[in-house]
Amino acid sequence: MSQCFSIVSFFGRRLHNLFVSHGLEPKAVDIDRETTIHCWVPKAGFTRPVLVLIHGFGPASMWQWNGQVPSLSREFDLVVPDLVFFGESTSISRERSEVFQAVSVIKLLETLGVERYSVAGTSYGGFVAYQMARMCPEKILRVVIASSGVNMKREDNGKLLQKAGVERIWDLMLPEKPSNLRTLVRLAVYRRVHMVPNFFLQDIIDTLYKENREEKKELLLGLTIGKEDTGDIEPLPQVIALG
Repeated sequence: MSQCFSIVSFFGRRLHNLFVSHGLEPKAVDIDRETTIHCWVPKAGFTRPVLVLIHGFGPASMWQWNGQVPSLSREFDLVVPDLVFFGESTSISRERSEVFQAVSVIKLLETLGVERYSVAGTSYGGFVAYQMARMCPEKILRVVIASSGVNMKREDNGKLLQKAGVERIWDLMLPEKPSNLRTLVRLAVYRRVHMVPNFFLQDIIDTLYKENREEKKELLLGLTIGKEDTGDIEPLPQVIALG
């Protein structure tokens, strides 16, 4: 069924229209000679406080922030980027850490002419938001880090793999078949989702998880957070909200 008609692709067009209806437009920005970042920015330009929304390790930004954009767009000028190798953001760089992602988003904001802003990141995006705030305390006013183990230790990864019943982190984070996606949803979603047919789960995988698969594996291997036996991290000077 997913080969004839993709429910996920249809819903993606609705999300695109949702973002547009709340004053955003898609834009591809060359931040240097190696990297292009796709992002959503205000059609009317920047006139209000700027809030940057950074998605987690999964589908691109449009899929992860659609529930927040309608309300947040009433108070902020939103910048919603796709991280490198997610969505339409690309790079020929060989760098693969969340630090590289943070530098890329910082360059994006500089290229857009945004000097001061707040940042919110969820999951993997929380790692990126933390690194951004650490590197640019003079530019970033406030930081929100949601559902993100920025203080995780090396042993935490092992416990996660054991709980998921997989040997490698990408077997969980980059599902290739419906059973893998069910495991990911079971661990990531508070309320259990019942009675979802396999053809729909496969449609999600085919539409949202197949692009740049090898590069995303390298991103998981390139994480600097969680490599040490201690979860101690450098404190941030900004106003912080953790969730």
